[in-house]
Amino acid sequence: MITEPEIEQKPSRASYADGPRLLADIGATHARLALETAPGVLRQTAVLRCEDYSGIVPLLNTYLAQHGNERISHAAFAMANPISGDLVRMTNRDWQFSTDEVRRAMGWSTLLIVNDFTALAMALPGLGANDVLQIGGGKPAPHAVAGVLGAGTGLGVSGVIPTADGFITLGSEGGHVNFAPADEREFAILQYAWREWPHVSNERILSGPGMELVYRALAERNGANVANSAPARSAAEIVSCALEQQDPLCPEVLECFAGMLGGAAANLAVTLGAFGGIFIGGGIVPRIAQWFATSPFRARFEAKGRFTDYLAQIPTYVIMTPNPALRGVSTILSEHLRGRSGANTLMERVQHLQHELSPAEQRVAALVLEHPRKVLSEPIAEIARLADVSQPTVIRFCRSLGFQGLAEFKLKFAGSLTGSIPVRHSQVRMSDSTHDLSAKVIDNTVSAILKFRDGLDVHAIDRAIALLRGANKVEFYAMGNARVVALDGQHKFFRFRIPTTAHGDAHLFQLAAELLQPNDVVIAISTAGQAPELLSAVDAARAAGASVIAITSSKSALAKKAHVCLAVDHTEDSTTFLSMISRILQLLLIDIMAVGISLGAGQDGDIEARKLLISHLDV
Repeated sequence: MITEPEIEQKPSRASYADGPRLLADIGATHARLALETAPGVLRQTAVLRCEDYSGIVPLLNTYLAQHGNERISHAAFAMANPISGDLVRMTNRDWQFSTDEVRRAMGWSTLLIVNDFTALAMALPGLGANDVLQIGGGKPAPHAVAGVLGAGTGLGVSGVIPTADGFITLGSEGGHVNFAPADEREFAILQYAWREWPHVSNERILSGPGMELVYRALAERNGANVANSAPARSAAEIVSCALEQQDPLCPEVLECFAGMLGGAAANLAVTLGAFGGIFIGGGIVPRIAQWFATSPFRARFEAKGRFTDYLAQIPTYVIMTPNPALRGVSTILSEHLRGRSGANTLMERVQHLQHELSPAEQRVAALVLEHPRKVLSEPIAEIARLADVSQPTVIRFCRSLGFQGLAEFKLKFAGSLTGSIPVRHSQVRMSDSTHDLSAKVIDNTVSAILKFRDGLDVHAIDRAIALLRGANKVEFYAMGNARVVALDGQHKFFRFRIPTTAHGDAHLFQLAAELLQPNDVVIAISTAGQAPELLSAVDAARAAGASVIAITSSKSALAKKAHVCLAVDHTEDSTTFLSMISRILQLLLIDIMAVGISLGAGQDGDIEARKLLISHLDV
């Protein structure tokens, strides 16, 4: 886990082709932000006070405005908060936001939010000997688990596990385990804390507020009156007083604090089997690292009875490098983007292999590195002209990098640049090989899906799911190519024990609609949304008291008549061509609604039935 200075790996300094990435470490009090312009290169680091802003978007806008309003495609934040799902509610600040809504508001392609100690854990594999201060003995085992904990406003705990192809971090709330006293003095502290809370966790003791509690508890135990002979002190004042030896009570508090932290670190070490080391971060210990090196921490860490020898082998470190969580969240973002693209950073591969290519192929490589967007958008003839090479040379360049042809190279290169496939349409040509036409069809479909995802109206989907959950009966009305989508919906919704019918005969729409009743739902599916028979049936359904959900173009006549419109605005000339991508997007909406209905099914305890409904669920 720790590398020696002479063999420490230096990060590549090649700038990101799609611009800088925004990184942030957001706590209850301060937000630390930086722009990562290349792997491991942080610029424009700034610290903003959270209380000066009404929410996260104003804070982000202020930072970017102060630094030239850089165009950002990808961002990742570490937050001192449990993170579960899209909605983030800060524990110690009155901020609440949707991750996806923030991403859209800022115009970004990617926004990741992780717990701050998850980010700190991911930073551990990249720490070198100059980034830490070792406390006591021990030597890290190679490819071993490491743990991290840190005291600040609270107590963060996490760990990192090496795997064959990277690292896995633990999403832990280990700071909330029960505090375990080791002697009579610590038991007195626990008894004092019990006056305030029935459950006393490590965080109640091993944190800034906890240090203040320890001060009050020891003052009472030593017979002092906090209001008089032992005045109330903040955690910062206790530390300062202890280091300056102004008051005998403050050094005792700090020594007791270090000892209890050593006990908590030992418990984490034996729980994880952390032979890669235990790392101490947070806001308190790194500021007093030199004193901490001679504190009772290490002795208490090893004081584990029969497991003393076990713990003596495990090294302990204080993290001294600034902004380690930013380094960790940078790694998490890079891994996320690499995972979405299905390849390593292709720009770096081109740079690395450039000197091994023929002179003509090197001209293609230079074009790729200097004008990546042009290479993505231009046909092979134009790429060859710009690089001053033949078209076969462009193909040889792609094959030198391990690709079958230009289409496959573009597909992977697009993901390498942006972390997702750009939204574009590549027309299949008569001269395309089977490989090229396959890549183009997949490229077109995936691009459309990603654009569709980014523009999805989740509030409309919520309303549609609510209508379907309360439906007595569901009827699908669709003609032509959309009938396939209606039949898919009938098959899925019938599994929820909702009476469901799919009508594909335009002559039956009106008759079926006139038989509907309140609490029945019609799902009308049409790419253009203009068919008179369909519009007339929707009018009849509404007159009968039924609700109408339309899967159609947002500007269509059908959309205007529906109670809820689930818009599919992908442009396809269905009068000339067979509609293909629009049908897939319509099927996706059926799947989304089915999963949403399933989340409300089985709520009366029939969990096994709920498991059988939808494969997306992880119950």
